[in-house]
Amino acid sequence: MTSSSGRPSITELRAVAQPEAVVGRVSGEHWAGRLYQRRVSIFITRALVPTRVTPNAVTWTMLVTGPLAALAMSVPHLWGPLVAFAVIQVQGTLDCVDGELARWRDQRGPSGIYLDRIGHYVTDGCLAVGVGVHADGGLGAIGGWTALGLAAGFLILVTKAETDLVHVARVQSGRAPIADTAEVARPRAGLLRRLRRIAASFPFNRALLALEMTLLALTAAAVDASRGGLGATRVLDVVLLVVAVLVVVGHLAATMASDRLR
Repeated sequence: MTSSSGRPSITELRAVAQPEAVVGRVSGEHWAGRLYQRRVSIFITRALVPTRVTPNAVTWTMLVTGPLAALAMSVPHLWGPLVAFAVIQVQGTLDCVDGELARWRDQRGPSGIYLDRIGHYVTDGCLAVGVGVHADGGLGAIGGWTALGLAAGFLILVTKAETDLVHVARVQSGRAPIADTAEVARPRAGLLRRLRRIAASFPFNRALLALEMTLLALTAAAVDASRGGLGATRVLDVVLLVVAVLVVVGHLAATMASDRLR
């Protein structure tokens, strides 16, 4: 029941703001959201319900945190990736809050979805560049490692475009929206289906996502701090580029061989 303060109960709010159709999405809900961020975000959403804060205002805040995390990531010291990791935790929670607030108020619209997508594009791409700058020794020593980070960041943008352009292609061809389910995403061809199953068992593609990337960068920075130098971060820089290449090629092949474009 809604309290005298104008705030709904947590149970009432969850029923509307965190429906299974949202938290159960195959590619739209991060594991951290299901594991702990949704447990925190619902209380923030409840606090914002009676205020004038709009869902888009929360999304704008989320969007700003991405470049800030990338800037922290570029600092060639342990505390740089540590701050980046903390900022991305905040961003992930805000990413839950904006949608929850929009669903509760029934203020869902294309502008919020657009800003949310831009936020993820900017964050993941910039973080890869930040890893490269860190590997070079900071903003004052930009060189070849930064170039690798830029290449990885570009390919990360391509992987995200591959996903979003499925929906664009369906709309522009007059087809109905398609459900985000494992069955629809599964390739029809036997070989690709087996390769996708193997990839699902070893989800290396997650290294390109903000939370996982900052966690890997924090681990690499801790190794560098204990051993001296920037060797571990430079290895990570190369790994991110290799993973990005594999994901771009694999995602394109899997999409073309699935029912997503049929």
